[in-house]
Amino acid sequence: MFPVSRKELSLASDSWTKLNSTIIKCNACPRLRKHCLSIAKEKRKSFLDWTYRGKPIPNFGDPNAHLLIIGLAPAAHGANRTGRMFTGDRSGDWLYRSMYKAGFASQPTATHMEDGLTLIDCAITATAHCAPPDNKPENQEVSNCRPFLERTFKVLPIKVIVALGGIAWKATIEELKRLGWYEGKMPKFSHGAQVALKDGRVLIGSYHPSQQNTFTGRLTEPMLDSVFIIAKKIISKSLK
Repeated sequence: MFPVSRKELSLASDSWTKLNSTIIKCNACPRLRKHCLSIAKEKRKSFLDWTYRGKPIPNFGDPNAHLLIIGLAPAAHGANRTGRMFTGDRSGDWLYRSMYKAGFASQPTATHMEDGLTLIDCAITATAHCAPPDNKPENQEVSNCRPFLERTFKVLPIKVIVALGGIAWKATIEELKRLGWYEGKMPKFSHGAQVALKDGRVLIGSYHPSQQNTFTGRLTEPMLDSVFIIAKKIISKSLK
């Protein structure tokens, strides 16, 4: 890998921390804030002993990550409860298990903020940072979160982007165009689709590990594992 100075590491960490602090304080979407707080108050019966986070969920991971994973939005009783991306829900069970196998996560499970999980050369963000009703953020709400996505792209030394699902794919491509990392028509989303980006970066599409996809067999563990195996190979090759 390319050598990174302590000063560069410190600056990256500071920028990452400031970005996450800004995300947590955001109140740009009244509908989403109302929904998150309502869920946090009502809770689910199985989590009555929890104090739900109920705030916008910040990015999670390594501030010097070469892999960026982009999800849709926090789950109402997952990240909206635990305060960390893909933590405490079945989508996260699938995601972190695959990431662990590929060496991007320190452990295969994510249950709460103090469970010891760390990400390795990887970070996770989302198109919307608040849990939306029916898991469907409105276009304006995605647009309100767009500056966070832009800053995330600029802060990290990205080599590979994995977009989980069609909404994340579309939002990612639109942002890549604004940044000048991609030119051309909207490429078709499919599991395993790859798009070459500026400076050797690569975008990979993946079905979202939602229960809708995993329970029906549309997404299998080997399918999800393959995405991170490919991402690992691309990063390793680019850093030689």
